[in-house]
Amino acid sequence: MELNSSVAAVVTGGASGLGRATATALAQRGVKVAIFDLNETVGAAVAEELGGIYCNVDVTSHESVDAGFARARDAHGQERIIVNCAGTGNAIKTVSRDRKTGEISHFPIEQFNRIIQINLIGTFRCAAKSAAGMLTLDPLGSEGERGVVINTASVAAEDGQIGQTAYAASKAGVVGVTLPMARDLMGEGIRVNTILPGIFHTPLMANAPQTVLDALSASVPFPKRLGNPAEFAILALTMIECSYLNGEDVRLDGAIRMAPR
Repeated sequence: MELNSSVAAVVTGGASGLGRATATALAQRGVKVAIFDLNETVGAAVAEELGGIYCNVDVTSHESVDAGFARARDAHGQERIIVNCAGTGNAIKTVSRDRKTGEISHFPIEQFNRIIQINLIGTFRCAAKSAAGMLTLDPLGSEGERGVVINTASVAAEDGQIGQTAYAASKAGVVGVTLPMARDLMGEGIRVNTILPGIFHTPLMANAPQTVLDALSASVPFPKRLGNPAEFAILALTMIECSYLNGEDVRLDGAIRMAPR
């Protein structure tokens, strides 16, 4: 797909980190960008900087997502691109034993469900609703492409660490829907790909001690550093522009394979 001012895109989680880098890269190519995020102050500022539009969206809510798409489409028209970066995580072991009291507890089910609702169902909700809108568009060029869906998983989908059962399950689910979703949409000219980022220098890492950052960097085979969000954006744009890339899950991780902890 050619990226220019005739194309509209939605980036969920676009106010910061991987989403912001991708929204910025798209805007630099002339694409009209709508940012879906819960951080209104930062999201609105980023959207203004990019000449785009901010939509306050909770990806766990049908109503909120529908309102976000309505606002974005009213401003820019139907999007041909959606990049799903909205997500979160936690670190809770399946079962734990209190060292002082010996009391045993398990992962709170409501906390497990929360991660699934945001990372997996939220991603699917936005992808499905966007794809439904893409079906209303005329196909482009000789191949008849209507749109592209890019989802964000994690290397934890394949090698989740201690305490990451919910996070790993949610991201494995995103990987799991990639091929069947691409097959569901193949007759409509919509491609679907997923990126599995490793350890990236995002706001989540901003307050980590330098010793922690150094240790994380040293754990990456090559290059020995954290990923740059701009590198995630490069891969996202490649997936959008390369029309033969479809139904793929691609690790972007410096060849790291996560240890148990």
